[in-house]
Amino acid sequence: MIQSVDFVIIGSGVAGLRASIELAPEGNVLILTKSRADESNTEYAQGGIAVAMSDEDRIGLHYQDTLRAGDGLCNEQAVGILVEEGPARIRELIGWGTQFDREGSKLAFTREAAHSRRRVLHAHGDATGREINRTLLRKVRSLLNVSILPYTYGLRLLVGPNGCEGVSYLDKNTGAITEVRARAVLLASGGLGAVFRETTNPDIATGDGCSLAFHAGAVLADMEFVQFHPTALKLENTPRFLLSEAMRGEGGRLRNAAGEAFMENYDPMAELAPRDVVARAIFCEAKRTGQDVCYLDMTHLSRDFLETRFPKIFSTCLAFGLDLSARPAPVFPAAHYTMGGVSTDVHCHTTLPGLFAAGEVACTGVHGANRLASNSLLEGLVYGARAGRGMAHDWAGSCKMASFAVSNEPWPVLEATTAPPEDRIRQLMTEQVGILRNARGLTQAREELSALPFGTAAEIRVGEINSKLTNARLISGSALLRTESRGAHFREDYPARDDADWKKRVTACYDLANKRVVFGTIDVAGTKDNAR
Repeated sequence: MIQSVDFVIIGSGVAGLRASIELAPEGNVLILTKSRADESNTEYAQGGIAVAMSDEDRIGLHYQDTLRAGDGLCNEQAVGILVEEGPARIRELIGWGTQFDREGSKLAFTREAAHSRRRVLHAHGDATGREINRTLLRKVRSLLNVSILPYTYGLRLLVGPNGCEGVSYLDKNTGAITEVRARAVLLASGGLGAVFRETTNPDIATGDGCSLAFHAGAVLADMEFVQFHPTALKLENTPRFLLSEAMRGEGGRLRNAAGEAFMENYDPMAELAPRDVVARAIFCEAKRTGQDVCYLDMTHLSRDFLETRFPKIFSTCLAFGLDLSARPAPVFPAAHYTMGGVSTDVHCHTTLPGLFAAGEVACTGVHGANRLASNSLLEGLVYGARAGRGMAHDWAGSCKMASFAVSNEPWPVLEATTAPPEDRIRQLMTEQVGILRNARGLTQAREELSALPFGTAAEIRVGEINSKLTNARLISGSALLRTESRGAHFREDYPARDDADWKKRVTACYDLANKRVVFGTIDVAGTKDNAR
């Protein structure tokens, strides 16, 4: 079956929905989403959205905090756009009905790790993503030109002489495969946390957008930088439930098995140090004390405060038999967010004309080596809107990159009628490509992953596991190449940051003709802006 629309968006999170609002006046928009319309990483974002709008804050301070967290690899132009356009996007949300928490008539702000000011807006205590998603979905459903097609899975991008011309997708309910032609396609499919065994992400976060773009020949960047959230709840026989960064912002203390507060031994900012620092500290402290967890202690705060400020977290923990007001929560880091993805310029063009990317699947360089807490929802809003404008008015443009190839390796495409061994992929990534890395483990992961076959069946489940395998290969290959420690990437065999050799970004691109993956490097800015 073949159909035609003006614009296709893959993903129904904050970036995809915001883009569709921008595109609706320009033509027919089709949103493909592989689960329910309201199921995305946006829905699970607890802590809040960072924006410089409080009386004590300044846009320049938000800019500096973002650069500092990014550990020397941020695209400064992209960061400037994020913090400068952020307030207008928040005012739009409020105008559309988003109910952020307030103190009297003023917006309520909290502080999270690595922020120098209280600048994190939240909604219903700890349900910020859900509230933003609700608002955007209601807005989108009021637009006659936008259609949402749930339970559909993107199989491949349709590439012709002029670039990306559409996408083929599988309908989960009917099994039918459809080709849809479009002026422009936006990848807004979210992250890839489910590539790891221990993750805060939902099962749908399999990195499909990165895989689609890679196999179509687009350039990816910064894939080695995967952020592990420091405080995922770790109870036996329970999922890795996220305990928000805001809990430490409100005074939560981290303690080891002996009950000792330890963060000041690792960083002067203690519990408010950047996420990568806190995650490694918990990992190392647990190992030092012979345990597999540390503890987040909120017991010095009243039950009333915890139930009001963190209602969803408090009730979920209570359902698991844990009263946060009476007992510290056992925690351990889990894969949470990828700073890397499909490389774009600040207008969301990828290197493939007609293909755009926004949100977690994209890599503008705005996060550098380590995302500042609560910048992700803001990125989705700001760059989702910019993607919509780019698709409407400059759909044939592309991101121009000057990449220096440093490694050209075979990309084995073994095939089997069954899916790759998902459990083994996730185990390898957690054990060998996790918080602490070294050449031995990364080499083992790369070699074993290269020997695994891709499944050939046209099923969503097989497609998702193929995506995991693709992303696992790219992450391990990029991590092996970067022989330094920076941000979320920590090499035990290269523990120092090395600006002389590695103040640059790692790229990966699939050479379609020769079936090889080309790893390369670009400077920190990494793009020529297609400014108009």
